[in-house]
Amino acid sequence: MTVDGLMTEGQERGRVTLQVIADKLSLSTATVSLALRDSAVVAESTKQRVQELARELGYIYNRSAASLRTARTNIIAVAFHDITNPYFTELLSTIEDTASRNGLTILLGTYAESLEKQNKVFATLREYRPDGMIICPAGGTTVANLRILTSAGIPVVQVSREVPDAHLDFAGSDDARGMELAVEHLLALGHRRIALLGGNELISTGHNRRTGYRNTLARHGIRFDPALVVEGFGTRELGFRSVQSLLELDEPPTAAVCFNDLVAFGAMLGLRHAGREAGVDFSVVGCDDVAEAAQWYPALTTVHNRQLEMGQSAAELLIRRIASPQAEVRRVLLEPRLVVRNSTCPLR
Repeated sequence: MTVDGLMTEGQERGRVTLQVIADKLSLSTATVSLALRDSAVVAESTKQRVQELARELGYIYNRSAASLRTARTNIIAVAFHDITNPYFTELLSTIEDTASRNGLTILLGTYAESLEKQNKVFATLREYRPDGMIICPAGGTTVANLRILTSAGIPVVQVSREVPDAHLDFAGSDDARGMELAVEHLLALGHRRIALLGGNELISTGHNRRTGYRNTLARHGIRFDPALVVEGFGTRELGFRSVQSLLELDEPPTAAVCFNDLVAFGAMLGLRHAGREAGVDFSVVGCDDVAEAAQWYPALTTVHNRQLEMGQSAAELLIRRIASPQAEVRRVLLEPRLVVRNSTCPLR
């Protein structure tokens, strides 16, 4: 490709540099660099000239060279235990949106509740020298598991789940309060045999939701019955299997609160296979309020955890931490709300 009928020296080598663009436009390389990054300090007319010529010449931004100059990569790593659950997809989407608005690119790693895989993902992401990381830790993660990141000086923000005593920034929902709202709703409908499906003590969300469940029952003078609690990670399969086994008890539950919406979807299908129907002769409450919850039949009553705000808060916390590494640790705890739809009904 030629400009003014001439092939540049950079093009002869197969590489267009900042210097080539700067020489063509009689600008400094610093101005060209700022213009290509759409900096507000460069006049719009100059940015347009630079960006048009860069496109014409086929200029490719050299991120590695830029990071060596600035000691920043403008990359943040995101490490989640799961992205098959639409809740985490929604979280990831708003993290990416917030990062993008701030000129940052995300690098994603997942590890499916495996501590061994999580350690490998952390090590790999660390090699890319991200400016910071947002993590949702796998079940059983301890402070020791996080040292591979913190010892390298990488700013870390936890989202949705948190590791006890990690002393890291955190953005999440008040999970105990969310479960209180769910149980209170079922109690108001007359239910007393209320099952808890999913969750475990290996994750903060599981611990906090079980605490909310037990405390609410206790406030109403209802004895905690461990036979009504089914532990496990939040999958449709767990909901499907557990609700069917609970229906076989001598005193089966008449309602269930679920660790997440996926468990609730599975429970609703399990009820249908057993000849029962959520919202008619059994009540089901989910947790998360993913987009699919409103589309189910019957539409799922669930706890809205404000995941879009959560993801934005996590990204903003990380941007703040990158800019001010010594700032005080912050926790953003969002107030959940109950969304009543059609999967719950009065005790019959």
